Amino acid sequence: MPAETETPSLRGERARRGGRRRPWWRGGSSVRRWNGEVLGRTVLGLGIGLLAGGLLGGIIGTLVMWLCWIAAVVLALRRGVPRGLLRFRAVDVLYGIVLGGALRMIQGWLDVAFGGTGALPSYTSLDGALPPGWWVDGLSAVVVAPVIEEFFFRGALLIIVFTLVRRLAGGGSAGAGVGIGGFVAVVASAGLFVMAHQLISPVAADAVTSLALVGVVCGLLVVFTGRIWPAVLVHVVYNGTGVLLMVAGTLLG
Repeated sequence: MPAETETPSLRGERARRGGRRRPWWRGGSSVRRWNGEVLGRTVLGLGIGLLAGGLLGGIIGTLVMWLCWIAAVVLALRRGVPRGLLRFRAVDVLYGIVLGGALRMIQGWLDVAFGGTGALPSYTSLDGALPPGWWVDGLSAVVVAPVIEEFFFRGALLIIVFTLVRRLAGGGSAGAGVGIGGFVAVVASAGLFVMAHQLISPVAADAVTSLALVGVVCGLLVVFTGRIWPAVLVHVVYNGTGVLLMVAGTLLG
């Protein structure tokens, strides 16, 4: 039917069908129910998780913290799964290897720039051997932590901040609203990502800068690709190369 002969109801129906097909960063039905309540629950999950983790400490504290973050993600996704977020593409592996490796190299440069020796890191050991259970910590850092942290900070927090800011900036599927939403969401999620790590285990200025870069790169990947897996894989490679350097530093030290 030619556009000039369509009735208003047919044009409205076509617009609604198009809205349902829009990726999450353009709005549409998949994030329609993502609102201030979702933001409140997400921030509450972050705070309770950090508080409980700090009070309990150790493995139990970490598990409780992760459970709080997982609960926040699940509650957000019950409002609707952002369209395209969980889609995987082969190029996501390339993102992970290239950007994750580059971030680890930058971390080494920053260590030297901030006065470090540039020597390989190592596990605390009396005899030069790997400590018992090192692989458990390594597996947690390489597999579990990146998935949980990326789904929380980028899959939930970033998207709800982006969505709310885009609406406040005038809505629409393109233009200023999307640009402002992307900037605020990336900065906010990266800032809270660094803050959380500092509260869990304070680190030096070079490590803070490295964490901020990881947060910004992962946030930009989610915004520009619309997918979570590039960020997860970057985080996996970054943490994985860190564990490999620790192992090498312990055995060769």
